[in-house]
Amino acid sequence: MRFPLAAKLLASVAVLGVAAGIAGLGTYASFTSSTAAKTQNLSSGTVSLTLGTADRLTVAASNLVPGDTIQRAVDLTNNGSAGTSSIGSITVSTNATTSSKLDSDPSSGLQMTIDNCTVAWTESGPPYTYTCGGTQSVALASTAVIGANVPLSNMSAVTAGNTDHLRVTLTFPATADNTFQGLSSVVDYTFTAEQRAAGAQ
Repeated sequence: MRFPLAAKLLASVAVLGVAAGIAGLGTYASFTSSTAAKTQNLSSGTVSLTLGTADRLTVAASNLVPGDTIQRAVDLTNNGSAGTSSIGSITVSTNATTSSKLDSDPSSGLQMTIDNCTVAWTESGPPYTYTCGGTQSVALASTAVIGANVPLSNMSAVTAGNTDHLRVTLTFPATADNTFQGLSSVVDYTFTAEQRAAGAQ
């Protein structure tokens, strides 16, 4: 088949254009410069909340009658790395592994308060009672003994290296009636530290 001359010329021009484009890609160059970045050391902090040796929460109480109180001391220490691991908040959760009306009745069952002392509590007993030789503050106002992630106030252990000296008081309300006789409960305590709010570093 024969092509008209005009068609042949157009085809030749198209082929030459493609070839010129490929040649242009092969010869393209640019000036560059680079410099080595300085070394940046990065490390993550730790959130570590531990119980101290002054831990009386495991000491049982028995033969309770309405109006009784139970006091137990416990120390909480922030063992995180200094300067990098401030805690945003500390909460307490309580769970009854053996349950009865002592823990399940929110009004006539056991009520819990937690106080903080700037120094270790002075212990007397047993039966245990405690007095504060420093400055005393309320970490948790009176509430039913069972609760989840209840925030604690006035806690110095939000800062790395600090220790809070806590006194946990359980009160058996005088309003408890005869249905509370002969009951038993086992309460587990869990203190949880949450990291501080994230931000620029």
